[in-house]
Amino acid sequence: MVGRDPVSTRLPDFPWDQLTAYAATARAHPDGIVDLSIGTPVDPTPTVVQEALAAAADSPGYPVTIGLEATRRAAIDWLTRRAGAIELGLDAVLPTIGSKELISSLAGHLGIGAGDVVVHPALAYPTYEVGTVLAGARPVATDSLLSLGPETPALVWVNSPSNPTGRVLPPKHLRKMVDWCRERGVLLVSDECYLECAWEGAPVSLLHPDVCGGSPEGLLTVHSLSKRSNLAGYRCAFVAGDPAVVGELLAVRKNLGLMMPGPQQHAMVAALDDDAHVVEQHARYAARRAILRRALESAGFRIDHSEASLYLWATRDEDCWATVSWLAERGILAAPGSFYGAAGAKHVRVAFTATDERVAAAADRLAG
Repeated sequence: MVGRDPVSTRLPDFPWDQLTAYAATARAHPDGIVDLSIGTPVDPTPTVVQEALAAAADSPGYPVTIGLEATRRAAIDWLTRRAGAIELGLDAVLPTIGSKELISSLAGHLGIGAGDVVVHPALAYPTYEVGTVLAGARPVATDSLLSLGPETPALVWVNSPSNPTGRVLPPKHLRKMVDWCRERGVLLVSDECYLECAWEGAPVSLLHPDVCGGSPEGLLTVHSLSKRSNLAGYRCAFVAGDPAVVGELLAVRKNLGLMMPGPQQHAMVAALDDDAHVVEQHARYAARRAILRRALESAGFRIDHSEASLYLWATRDEDCWATVSWLAERGILAAPGSFYGAAGAKHVRVAFTATDERVAAAADRLAG
């Protein structure tokens, strides 16, 4: 725009653009690249979901922003059944067009802006910072709310299980965060997209009664079907929690025309109602995780945290870019820990969302 700096100049560089040269090195491997740098699903979308989408394909009218009652009811039922959450009303849930869209726009949609502070974890998914900067607020990366001193943020993000580390926060820690935020009137939002991807820990939702004290006041949780149901291409997610905050989001999103397509909402119901495919996919990932973990440890890596999520947080106690380079020379592409914050400078994030064949290939190369 004439006379103004482009919005893009305020944003951090898109991290994965920095991997281009390393990806080229990995692709040059005689047996091709094993791309473990992103957590994109590669297994089939469950048949029950595909059938639901096909059955709802005749959808000529506009959907409504609030979503179908059946979609919201399925989300509520899933929260109580799978996450042990408190019972919510239909006004406490809103389907969204993927979770990244919601995370990146949440601060702005809630009127958070210049002069406000938004807190996110020290090691974090970059979109928390991007959304804060786009809203004109100031991001602060910290795992200790006490480090803020007298400063009161407008919004605090928590992410358990964590991307990238796979760390699971105990209920007692989450309850302390709830109490701290409620005492100060701060909105606490929990990104729980990996809640069903646990291996050695037991993730707990912010809306579990042991954490929230039986009330969603001042709390939101964000959930995605991309990982649990191989639905990344469908862009199915939802936000749940304090009805007053959900209502504010709904009012804004109505004006912006942000509506989840009707066929996807029917597919979402089918996915949330069916636990069998989640158990099956969990077993696939557990097997791949075990193979990669053994291979990495045998190659001299240490695995930190990683009790949940779809990643191994691995280190050789060297600069993360040196590790990325070493792996690329073996045809393996991983994400440098520095993508997620300065505290990740000696780690790499290794996804185990590749096919069985590619995971086996990576293990063979690490053994060589």
